[in-house]
Amino acid sequence: MSESTGAVQAGGAKERDHRDRKGLFARIALFVRQVVAELKKVVSPTRQELLTYTGVVLVFVVIVMAFVGVLDFLIGKGVFALLG
Repeated sequence: MSESTGAVQAGGAKERDHRDRKGLFARIALFVRQVVAELKKVVSPTRQELLTYTGVVLVFVVIVMAFVGVLDFLIGKGVFALLG
């Protein structure tokens, strides 16, 4: 009995999805409206915030570069020692 109930509900949902489906241009227009609404929420950082964020990114990049460089050096030494 539960299988037939599930089949009816699934069929009803499928029909509902088909009726609620919008055309291609309506979906594109909705997407553009949502993008514009989200862009209106964007706040530009102040000059001080921008300098702070830039400094944080640069420090992080230098740290990651140093880590990758040391790892590369150690792996290179290990491979050279192993294969000689």
